[in-house]
This record gives sequence, C-alpha cells and structure tokens, in this order.
Amino acid sequence: MKPYLITTGTVFGLLTVIHVWRAIEEWPHLATDPWFLLITLAAAALSIWAWRLLRVSTRP
Repeated sequence: MKPYLITTGTVFGLLTVIHVWRAIEEWPHLATDPWFLLITLAAAALSIWAWRLLRVSTRP
C-alpha cells in the first residue's frame, strides 16, 4: 500500500506543478478555462489525500 500511495502522491503532485506552470505560461487562455482549473484542483486534492493517507498509515 505504501508504494502505491507514494507513486500516486508523486504523480498527481507533478501533474499539479505542470498545470500551474502551464497556466503561468499561457495565462490569458488557461486561467479562465474552467475544466483546466478543475483538473488542476482535482490533481492537487488527490496528491494531498495520498500523502495524508501515507502519513497516517506510517504512524506507530
């Protein structure tokens, strides 16, 4: 379970970083696209969720 959470958290975290970077580069178009913003927020939420689950599962 731990490798899955690490992989999921990393992949969705990288997706979020790339989306934010792309939004900065192509600001006028992507910053107003609701689907792009929704996907970015969903990826960020999934990354945070995976890292929280990993932290909770490793507590003694």
